Amino acid sequence: MYVIGSLRNPRVPVVAAAIRAAGFDAFDDWYAAGPEADDIWQRYEQQRDHTYATGLAGWHADHVYSFDRHHLTRCGRGVLVLPAGKSAHIELGFMIGLGKPGFILLESGEPDRWDVMYKFATVVYDLPQLLEELGAQDPP
Repeated sequence: MYVIGSLRNPRVPVVAAAIRAAGFDAFDDWYAAGPEADDIWQRYEQQRDHTYATGLAGWHADHVYSFDRHHLTRCGRGVLVLPAGKSAHIELGFMIGLGKPGFILLESGEPDRWDVMYKFATVVYDLPQLLEELGAQDPP
């Protein structure tokens, strides 16, 4: 399963490790890019007087996108670890759009702002509940 989240969220590798310890395969290799990867890419492109559109059309963006898309397509389920931004939500939506189960780990408890569209996924509030839901759908 693809563990989705923010490069700045230290819970991502913790959640992935717990999923692996429960006997599931968890993919979180994207996290190795580090918390400043997107910022550094943006600065690099701007130093070259590139716009956002130019940056998106460049080799770096193409490789990162292809890497992520390959693994999003390869994996059978997605787990979104909150807090996370736009990219993470798009990735989970992409997986759900492919017909794959999606889970949202909302460890902070009740959200400040509710969102009906989380109904596309299974919302869980802690790791034990996530692991229980994963096991109920597909035991290791």
